[in-house]
Amino acid sequence: MKNLKFIISYNGTAYNGYQSQPCGNTVQDNIEKVLRLLLNQAVSINGCSRTDAGVHASEYVFNVKYDEALSRIDIQGIIKGMNGLLPDDIAVISCEEVSGDFHARFDSKGKEYMYLLDSSKEKSVFTKNLALPYFYKIDTETMTAAAEVIKGEHDFAAFCKAEAKEHLKTTVRTVFDVNIEQDSRFTRIFVSGSGFLHNMVRIIAGTLIYVNEGKRSVDDVKEALDSGNREKAGITLPACGLYLNKVFY
Repeated sequence: MKNLKFIISYNGTAYNGYQSQPCGNTVQDNIEKVLRLLLNQAVSINGCSRTDAGVHASEYVFNVKYDEALSRIDIQGIIKGMNGLLPDDIAVISCEEVSGDFHARFDSKGKEYMYLLDSSKEKSVFTKNLALPYFYKIDTETMTAAAEVIKGEHDFAAFCKAEAKEHLKTTVRTVFDVNIEQDSRFTRIFVSGSGFLHNMVRIIAGTLIYVNEGKRSVDDVKEALDSGNREKAGITLPACGLYLNKVFY
């Protein structure tokens, strides 16, 4: 059995998330359909993470094991074939053979997400569903002060979708870093950590935005972490601006 590690990117606008589900039309469904054709056998891929409907990925990792006796196609042929058969909003960046025990999810040491804000005052057809329009002036100093509070190991109960908490043993997570980068048009909020709760990054980004607008203070962010009170954190931002940016191994 061969084990291949893939890095892909995708625009998640048209999909019901990454992971297969009864309603269909997921990124996983499309990839497995193409791989079954190319590898001449039924396969199931192991993704590094779930992503919600409408969320994008700059670098998403999955692995797949298959019987090479049933397929003579080489790695370059797989890459070329996949990019030719997959929808235009899913692309294979790289593929390599890895050890048989590699697993994209269980071997991951952490992930980095990015939330993208578009401050252009002109409507753009090129960023629709790819960035959140945001017209407030960015106070990076205040947002960075709030970001510093979020770094480290905390109970992020206030930064999680309510229904998701019922199925979790713990809501404690470790955030490695939170950075805000800005250019003439875009503001990028980068959040990296060992693992994330449902909607956690979208709520972190929403909290930083509320701090920027004066709707929350740095002390409110501290209280949200200490108390688990969802009301002390910010809003859950839409999926359109969220990207799985990197996976660490």
